[in-house]
Amino acid sequence: MTLEEYISVHSTPENEVLQAITRDTYVHVLNPHMLSGHVQGRVLSMISYMIRPKRILELGTFTGYSALCLAEGLAEGGKLVTIEHNDELEETIRRNFARSPLGEKIDLLIGDAKELLHRPLMVDTYDLVFIDADKREYCAYLDLVYPLVPVGGFILADNTLWDRHIIDPAYDKDKQTLGLRAFNDKLKEDNRFEQVILPLRDGLTLIRKIR
Repeated sequence: MTLEEYISVHSTPENEVLQAITRDTYVHVLNPHMLSGHVQGRVLSMISYMIRPKRILELGTFTGYSALCLAEGLAEGGKLVTIEHNDELEETIRRNFARSPLGEKIDLLIGDAKELLHRPLMVDTYDLVFIDADKREYCAYLDLVYPLVPVGGFILADNTLWDRHIIDPAYDKDKQTLGLRAFNDKLKEDNRFEQVILPLRDGLTLIRKIR
């Protein structure tokens, strides 16, 4: 048994809906490894439960797995807004949300997150933001969501270690790797935030807005 398998076995299992979404994603969707998966999904759920956010914003829905995990911890009457750029996934996402009663708490928007974040519907604040979209745009996403998060609010950024490519010179010309390096460096120098990178799966950065 690997360490990853041990962690999975000793973590609360996925519910039936999440198990079904995992199976369907691996059978029918390209790049299924983009799914958050069991352990990271439980971490997202746990963080959401700790914060008890009234509103959550997610950038990058994929097939809806992470949104449903985050929605588990919503406060009473809370809502989650999730944005997915790939319109070919819309039918799959809506079908997956319909499988769970939590789907009624989720609003799906299809389009470019950078454009949608400028729209009037984004005037509300969000207690928790999860960034898991185009890695080349992480710095832009951070600046766009900054005014939407109150002081003391949280931002999570996925894939910030990028399968260790982040420290591998072989990827010095890879645009996604460069985008993530720029994001990590930006956070390191930005006194508006406190942050820590967790070596979970592909790297998960926990960020707290302090000013």
